[in-house]
Amino acid sequence: MGEISTKERLVTEAMRLFGEQGYKATSVAQIEKAAGLTPGSGGLYHHFKSKEALLEAGIDRQLDRRSAMRDIRALFGGLGDLRNELTMMGRYILAILDEESQLLQIVSSVPSGRPTRLDDAYAALFDSLYGELTDWVHGWAPGIGKQDAESIGVLGVNALLGKRATNTVFRRPGLDIADEDYIAEWTAMLATRIESLR
Repeated sequence: MGEISTKERLVTEAMRLFGEQGYKATSVAQIEKAAGLTPGSGGLYHHFKSKEALLEAGIDRQLDRRSAMRDIRALFGGLGDLRNELTMMGRYILAILDEESQLLQIVSSVPSGRPTRLDDAYAALFDSLYGELTDWVHGWAPGIGKQDAESIGVLGVNALLGKRATNTVFRRPGLDIADEDYIAEWTAMLATRIESLR
């Protein structure tokens, strides 16, 4: 496997530091040091115009990964069993939330005055997840009304976000259950609701 470019190391380390410390609290020198450059040397500016441009590159990388994950979802569609498909969908959404943990940490650590691009990426992530689950509900049970399908989509995604938020966003372990047990309960609740509306 090839060596990681300096530019990629800068993006990786910046996103990690932004997630751990917050965007505003992270200095260019800290990013340079973490990426193996001389802190304060201005090496970051050989690759990025500004710290915000570096954040935007990190967001773009996250969105590219999101596109690849969307392709994976097509593999489990059409299993023909409501609970099996819901279980796979739940695992898929948790995997997306895990992939996007840095983005979620960054958004939660910058409550105001954050770059518009960050808000746009956050909105795109959740609009996409809500839409995917809503579309899946419609595909499974076409007779369900639009409002009911959207409610199931939003509640389903938010329940899984809540599963991850305690550790990812707040970094505090709370009362927790194993992912597979959580997905089983999540599946049972959503399947029961979908079946009641068919």
